Amino acid sequence: MLQVKDIYKTFNPGTVNEKTALNGLALELQEGDFVTVIGGNGAGKSTMLNAIAGVWTVDEGKIFIDGIDVTKLPEHKRAKYLGRVFQDPMTGTAANMQIEENLALAARRGAKRTLRIGITQKERESYKEKLKILDLGLEERLTAKVGLLSGGQRQALTLLMATLQKPKLLLLDEHTAALDPKTAAKVLDATDRIVAKDNLTTIMITHNMKDAIAHGNRLIMMHEGRVIYDVRGEEKKNLKVADLLAKFEQVSGTEFANDRMMLT
Repeated sequence: MLQVKDIYKTFNPGTVNEKTALNGLALELQEGDFVTVIGGNGAGKSTMLNAIAGVWTVDEGKIFIDGIDVTKLPEHKRAKYLGRVFQDPMTGTAANMQIEENLALAARRGAKRTLRIGITQKERESYKEKLKILDLGLEERLTAKVGLLSGGQRQALTLLMATLQKPKLLLLDEHTAALDPKTAAKVLDATDRIVAKDNLTTIMITHNMKDAIAHGNRLIMMHEGRVIYDVRGEEKKNLKVADLLAKFEQVSGTEFANDRMMLT
């Protein structure tokens, strides 16, 4: 479903601020893979997601989504293949619109515009059923303004909106990092349910090593713009945080340096 072939990205080349963010990154995901991504500060995690999403073009290499070469496609043309949830809960929803209006926008993304009247009763019932999977009671608040929701509720709604049309690839960029631990756990549970229900191919960046181990069927560790560790299945399930720290030091030759991850 995703092929990232030896991609490179350097910011501010030829200046004192030159930074190689991706250094020959190679990664393949099969349909239904749910991959968690960890790594220290500046490892290239978010740069990888932005490269896949087309936020910027790569200097070298190729990116394929479901066999389609998207390397040269601009961000708006890649959007039809992707669902994405950002770290900031305020990013993915329209605060002044109702829950059902936000869902309608997501459901009709890419469809032809018509003069048909607003939201039908059939659509409303469909949205209620879809909201139940979040287990947050939002199905009873369809006409509530999204701006009145908590950060966790908005993030869960954003997740649902990003997956309404079953994207080829779901990108989660530390989507629970801004939430308190209890709320983050709820959003992660909803993530697991949604991904499993539609067998979505997913990449989830997280700063929480325990979450990286507990969720998904595969874990990759990045360092200096490339993958240095890739584990899946039973071996992943049996991992401990200490194992990840030891593996990082073994493969990279340096100690893991990310205060936020260590504190978590």
